[in-house]
Amino acid sequence: MKAQCLRAAAALGCILLAPTAAADTVFGVYAGAQVWQTDVSGGFGSDASLENFHFDDEQQQSAYLAFEHPIPLFPNVKVRHNDLITNGSQLLDQQFSFFGTDFAANSRVNYTADLSHTDYTFYYELFDNDLLTFDLGVTAKRVDGSVEVRGEQTLQGTTTDGWVPTLYSQLRVGIPATPITFYGVANAVSIEDSKLEDYEFGVEYRPVENLAVDVNLQLGYRVFTIELDDLDNVYTNLEYKGPYLGIELHF
Repeated sequence: MKAQCLRAAAALGCILLAPTAAADTVFGVYAGAQVWQTDVSGGFGSDASLENFHFDDEQQQSAYLAFEHPIPLFPNVKVRHNDLITNGSQLLDQQFSFFGTDFAANSRVNYTADLSHTDYTFYYELFDNDLLTFDLGVTAKRVDGSVEVRGEQTLQGTTTDGWVPTLYSQLRVGIPATPITFYGVANAVSIEDSKLEDYEFGVEYRPVENLAVDVNLQLGYRVFTIELDDLDNVYTNLEYKGPYLGIELHF
């Protein structure tokens, strides 16, 4: 899995060398944060036989910092950290084996999936004006998390620390003569039996817009799907989805 990710990252990285990409015309710094209410479904395991769990709805946080510049050929940079922690508890319908530890059928287990990760995105602005902005690039997602299952007298868990490369794009469409912008952001990749898709769609309102700072208020919906096939011996089929509120400052 790691070797495949490295090969994919190398292939995606070729985009960064494209000589026709456009750069931003002015320097700009963007800082933002979001609160995301997630409904979680799916499961995880230590082999391809996954157990579907009943997860609690959780509130997640995300924060990012982006730097845009006018230097040709050099990409803009965005770093975003995403908390992605969810818990649950249930009676097992059948025996569940997790990293060599067996949890008996009809026993109660508690479980935690922490797939928090940091995105390192390198992108170009192919279009950049008040009505239309389109960004294209690549993201390296570093998943630094853990999964854990706890029985009445048994505890088993593992950590995972790996990189997943994805294609990145963002489209923004402004409404003329208004402070409103509609936008969509996508990070996605599929490598054999593994898949990661991270989509968000929203509307942005600018109550403050001047030479010193722009303040953008965001309302949107985000869907994050992660299907891992043997990332540090971890298998997942998890989907996080729900609405979010955010704020962004543009200096």
